[in-house]
Amino acid sequence: MKINYVEDEQDLANIITKYLIKEGYEVNTFYNGEDALEHVASDVDLWILDIMLPGNTSGYDLIKAIKEKRPNASIMFTSARDKDIDKIIGLELGSDDYLAKPYSPKELVLRVKAILRRGNKTELEVITHETYEVNITKREIYENGEPIELTNKEFELLLFFLRNINTPFDREQILHKVWGDNYFGSDRVVDDLLRRLRQKMPNLRIETIYGFGYKLL
Repeated sequence: MKINYVEDEQDLANIITKYLIKEGYEVNTFYNGEDALEHVASDVDLWILDIMLPGNTSGYDLIKAIKEKRPNASIMFTSARDKDIDKIIGLELGSDDYLAKPYSPKELVLRVKAILRRGNKTELEVITHETYEVNITKREIYENGEPIELTNKEFELLLFFLRNINTPFDREQILHKVWGDNYFGSDRVVDDLLRRLRQKMPNLRIETIYGFGYKLL
């Protein structure tokens, strides 16, 4: 898979590039927005954009240009400004994720993998995880040939975790993704649904992060 990475801090850019290449990705690295702007029509699987860039082209300018040429492009924003408004603007412009600096290279790699899995989900019919085979199209689950019956919400929660393996989420994030923006109620509904999912699929390694939330290993 191909990644275009835009980061003006060259030491950081070199470190992240090495990590991504080690994971098997082909990476083109740009140190300013102007150089990256010449490649917005490129057929790549993911753009990683720093918001604050030197010169007259910011990460926001780049995402607008990319989306004009490739509306379905997958994009991650990074920024030293950990502000809600930056995240909101990024999402409104069409970004798939937002990672605040400083971040660890391993965290970025995990986020990249999660985005690319989501981007490929329309091509997938079956996900195999641990002892389970999950048919997304038919919404069926089997373990050693035996069917497992899940409710609609249990199935949506399972898919959410499968598409974001090793990525931690708090309850509010899970509520937003599984129940939607129109849900009003206690976030403890997440705990109850997760308890039922664990009972039906005990081989799922869903880790509890005390004081925060959960992640699927």
